Amino acid sequence: VQLVESGGGLVQAGGSLRLSCAASGRSFISYTMGWFRQAPGKEREFVASISRNGGSTYSSDSVRSRFTISRDNAKSTVYLQIDTLKPEDTAVYYCAARYLADNRYNSWGQGTLVTVSS
Repeated sequence: VQLVESGGGLVQAGGSLRLSCAASGRSFISYTMGWFRQAPGKEREFVASISRNGGSTYSSDSVRSRFTISRDNAKSTVYLQIDTLKPEDTAVYYCAARYLADNRYNSWGQGTLVTVSS
């Protein structure tokens, strides 16, 4: 599956963004989808994931109250709604796909940059 993220940009602290990740290729519903981010000088970290039918989501403790993951299987797209942005949310955000029972994410997008100004 090929993944293309969009929706990043420069935003002031306190603002909101919705990132999108469009998938093409193999059947989208076969994939658990996830969002990760990598801040400057830091390792990539997990942000959130969503099950294949969208019925189950999981997010890291640090973002749970502000980030919401969702998906539209008819559009083969996964979203990440980010509210109350903070400067420390500045990072490149990547979506990733995990196929059926695979135990690792093996398809990645190119990333979209989110910059939050204080």
